Order: sequence, then structure tokens, then C-alpha cells
Amino acid sequence: MKFEKSQKLYEKGLVNLVGAVNSPVRAFSSVGGNPLFIKKAKGSKIVDVDDNEYVDLVVSYGPMILGHRHKAVEKAAKKALKKGYSFGASTEAEIKLAKIVCDAFPEMDKVRFVNSGTEAVLSGIRLARAFTGKDKIIKFSGCYHGHQDALLVAAGSGLATLSLPGSKGVPEGAVKNTLIAEYNNLESVKAHFETHDDIAGVIIEPIGGNMGVVIPQNNFLKELKEFLETKGALLIADEVMTGFRSMFGGAQEVLGVTADITCLGKVIGGGFPVGAYGARNEIMEQVSPLGGMYQAGTLSGNPIAMAGGIATLTELKRQNPYQKFEEVGQILETILLAAAKKHNVDLVVNRFGSMMNPFFTKSKVTNFEEAQTSDTKKFAVFFWEMIKNGVFLPPSQFEAWFLNSALSDKDIKKISIAVDKSMLAVSKMK
Repeated sequence: MKFEKSQKLYEKGLVNLVGAVNSPVRAFSSVGGNPLFIKKAKGSKIVDVDDNEYVDLVVSYGPMILGHRHKAVEKAAKKALKKGYSFGASTEAEIKLAKIVCDAFPEMDKVRFVNSGTEAVLSGIRLARAFTGKDKIIKFSGCYHGHQDALLVAAGSGLATLSLPGSKGVPEGAVKNTLIAEYNNLESVKAHFETHDDIAGVIIEPIGGNMGVVIPQNNFLKELKEFLETKGALLIADEVMTGFRSMFGGAQEVLGVTADITCLGKVIGGGFPVGAYGARNEIMEQVSPLGGMYQAGTLSGNPIAMAGGIATLTELKRQNPYQKFEEVGQILETILLAAAKKHNVDLVVNRFGSMMNPFFTKSKVTNFEEAQTSDTKKFAVFFWEMIKNGVFLPPSQFEAWFLNSALSDKDIKKISIAVDKSMLAVSKMK
């Protein structure tokens, strides 16, 4: 397999793009080598500029749940495109998509569309502060909620301390109201409430998808919500990644918990830039023009994105692929574990519906600290062998793999062969 054209584009891109990319994970920094440049995709396949074809387990980090260029989504987008690209005014499509989304989340009365998951989370946190009149927010180590200043933080010297900036350019003042807790550790949340009386809420990925698919243990989410209710604080669910992935609705329903504010993105746009945040009426009525919390956006509710979202969710409801996702996910988990055992490679697989991730570690992974026990050098070897054998993966140990409904039995067979060869390569590492 050759990557000559990708290499040339990478060198050309270095001139006017930062690192030749527009998002850091695309730079392949954690796996070595240079990024691949993609020219087209269809169904379950993606093709790079060197005409190498891959079974795609990235699917744009989640949104292409129906596969690439699904005919219903493409038809809807083309139809909308002919009517205009952006109006700076309201359209009927916004109302249609809002109803579909709200109907899928039992406690969501109203929703506000924005342009990205980052923007949805930023707005959701502002809303929690507006509703409660309090300033501090608790987040969990290893959960990523977009690149806004207030959430780009590291844990600092301890779980019960204020956070330190996790990126250059983020002033200490921007994170002074952000507190860090440990995922799956309710006591770490309670400790903050013992020392702070101005906590507006807790934000969490119901499934930790940015530390490699980490699942809540022992009713953690239920007990967290119950505790927050006793403190008058809100639970903010970042379902940008999990929304409509494990069922037609959110992971909250699967896990038996209801958030006060839900943030969405990815699938609800069908591949077009979109985000959303929603809640019950008394909370959403804080948002302008009904209330005093200001949030606006020129391209919010863009007609092309709304059309793509309506078509995607309509088709998703018609297909109802969730049982198939569970079956395919189980097959791939078995393939990974069997290949690891065959080649004497330490491996743990975490999976939730159509999201999964293998960790090259002996340890159970239930939080970010445990996820970091994974051998990233082994993952890098595994990643490139999978690429060479025609399977496109996220170029990071800590990014989730995503299934799509276009995956075929032939694709699964190809993945199985690639996994066996890749585990063999890992087993030969010195």
C-alpha cells in the first residue's frame, strides 16, 4: 500500500495550514507517520488520494451512522441546497428537526440548535449557571467537552482543588470555576460539595468516548443524579457523541438516568455541522429571547444541516439498526479478544452499542487513569497494520471506534483478517 500522494499533500499543506491539518487528532501525532488525505467515501468505505480503500470505523467520529452518502440524506441535502444556503432567518425545517429531537428525549421540551458540539456544551454550561445562579462546574478527568477555555483543564495537585489550565492560551481565571472529579467515583464529586457552595452543576459524557469508551459502573450515573438533586445542582449530559448511537434517543435512557440539560451534535446533522442543547421548559425559558441568557449564531439552524439531520433521523428510525449494532459490536469484540489471545497480547475491550475501543493493557478500564495504562506504542503498531490491511481507525488509543449501518458481512471478514495480522505485528514488538 502506497501513500505517496498523501505525503505530497501533507508537505504542501504545511505551508498554509497548522501542521497541515484543521484538527489535532488528524495529524497522527500519537501513532507516528503523516496523515492520510481522503478524497471520497460511500457506504461503509472511505478512499484516500492514493486510491487505497478502507472499511471505515471512524465515520467522521460518529455522525455517519448510516454510512457515507446515504441516498436519503444526499437527496434531502441537494433539495435544500437548491433553495438557498443560508438565510439568517427561521425555516420550517428547524421546527421539524426540533420535534424529532425533543420526542426522542423524554424530559426535553425545547431545544436550541447551534453549529457544533463545542458550542452546544458551552451554551449548556452557561444555561446551568443562568438557571441556578451559581458559578462552578464539575467535570470528570478524561471527559472532553470541546475546546472552550473553561473545560480545557487538568486535575492539578488533587481532585478537591481548583483546576489548572490544560492548554497554552487559557488563563487561570478562565478555569477558576471548573472543578475536576474522577469518573465512576461519586465520592470525588461529593468532596467538592463539601468545600464549595456555589456549584451550578456537573457535566459528564454518559459514556466516556474521549478516553476510549469508558462505561459508568455500579449505578454511578443514577446515584450522581440523585445526589445532585439534594444539592440543587444540575446534571449536564454531553451526548454529542452518544446521542442516537445506542438507541433512538440518548444513552441516558439506556442507563436509566435523566439529565437536566442535554447537549447533542454529530448524528443529528447527518454529517453537516450542527449542535444542540435542550432541557425542560423551566430551564430553556432562561434562554434569549424568552430569558436573560444570551446565545446567538448566524448559521444556527442552517437549512442544509437541518435537512441532513431530518433525513438522517427519519431513516435511522425506519432502519432501527440498534440490535444489529449490538450483534456486530459483539462479533468485533470477540474477534479482537480472540486475536489478542492467539498472539499473546494483553487486551481489554470496552464497548457500548455501536461504540467500542480496545486497550492494550491487562487492567480493567473504568476511568482515565486506568485508560492511561494502555500501551500506546502497541496501539501505534496495531493502527498502521490495520491501515495497511484496509481498515481505517481513529489515529489515537483514546478515540472511540464507531459502527455504521452500511457495514456488511464482507466488511466484517476484512476487519477480522486485518485484526489477526495486526495483533501478530504487535506480538513481534521488542
